[in-house]
This record gives sequence, structure tokens and C-alpha cells, in this order.
Amino acid sequence: MKKIIYFFTLLLIIVSCNEPRKQSVTLVKPTVFYEKMAEHKGQVVDVRTTEEYQRGHLKEAVNIHLYDKDFEQRIEELDKEKPVYVYCKVGGRSAEAVKIMKEKGFNSIVELDGGIDAWTDAKKPVIK
Repeated sequence: MKKIIYFFTLLLIIVSCNEPRKQSVTLVKPTVFYEKMAEHKGQVVDVRTTEEYQRGHLKEAVNIHLYDKDFEQRIEELDKEKPVYVYCKVGGRSAEAVKIMKEKGFNSIVELDGGIDAWTDAKKPVIK
């Protein structure tokens, strides 16, 4: 009986010593999003359709459409340790993408508040 108690006590100590993984999810306005991308190089993900992406997107953005059947597989190819900058048209799809990315264990996610519509309203650059 003492061995069982000792074992569970040791197991409890080991488990409690593990530092919880820190995840950071931030919803920011276009100016802050732009500044963060410049300061902390990362991965820019446009979760809109291919057609929307082709009409204009952020510099260095990869298009991973949220509703494609391989969305989760494709985001798994991203580096979870590097910041991920996510946007869509107005914010709905990017919020869904952020939720999935959090579940997948991404450490730093920055979401563009208002999407590319807010970005263009703020006169930020778009690649066409």
C-alpha cells in the first residue's frame, strides 16, 4: 500500500511540475496588425476563398480557405512556434480559424479585427 501511495505522490509531483503551454491570441486593429507583422516575422494566413484572395491579399499571405476539406491538414504544415497572422474579409471566418488553430496548439495567433475590409479602409497595402 505504501508503494502505491508513494507512486501516486511521485506522479502528482511530476505532473504538477510541467509548465502549462502559453498560448497567445490577440485581436487587433489594422495598424497594430501591420506593426506586429513588421516586428515579429511570422506566417500570414488568408482564410478567404481563392477568388477573394486573387482580388487582393496581404504581402506574403498564403491562402488556406477555411471551408476547404484540407484546411486542418494545411494549417498543421505551419510552424506552431512562430506567430500566425490570420485574416478574412470582415472577421467571421478568421475567428473560426483562430479557434481551430488554438485547438491545434499554435502558440501565438494574431487576428485582424475587421478583416481585409478594415485593412483597406485603413489604407494599408494590398497585393493584387
